[in-house]
Amino acid sequence: MEPAKRDAQDAPGVVWTIGHSNMSIERFLELLCAHEIELLVDVRTAPYSRHWPQFSRDALARSAQVNDVAYLFLGRELGGKPDDPALRGPHGLPDYDAIAATPLYQEGIARLTALARERRTAFMCSEGDPAQCHRERLVARTLRAEGWQVRHILTDGSIQQEAQASLW
Repeated sequence: MEPAKRDAQDAPGVVWTIGHSNMSIERFLELLCAHEIELLVDVRTAPYSRHWPQFSRDALARSAQVNDVAYLFLGRELGGKPDDPALRGPHGLPDYDAIAATPLYQEGIARLTALARERRTAFMCSEGDPAQCHRERLVARTLRAEGWQVRHILTDGSIQQEAQASLW
């Protein structure tokens, strides 16, 4: 895979996303490097994985650092699974509009965008399909409303500009 080319549009208006899904840590890091990501921002509420321990917070931070990618956890601010029942809908699912209105979330967005203005940044979660993940349904939606371009790095290395929900 050829490295992603930088252009004038990349800074400050572009933020990248990636989901680790079930890929190997080597593949995950290869994708970050191929797209020249300098900072990985973890937006998982609970950054631990029983099934994929290489993506647990400490292990991932170490692997990223070895590959010259900085790591930052912002899951408390930008996570999609709130503990507060007021941030959940009637069926217990996250209410993304309510989450987006909280001061904590707004602080997280401000921090993410400030960092993305300084270096090429991707925010990550565990879900491979951005259309099924809060990184599209919540964070990317907020960023686009603020004028940012959001580019999802897919497991095959391709880029998707906007995630579209499946009809099935």
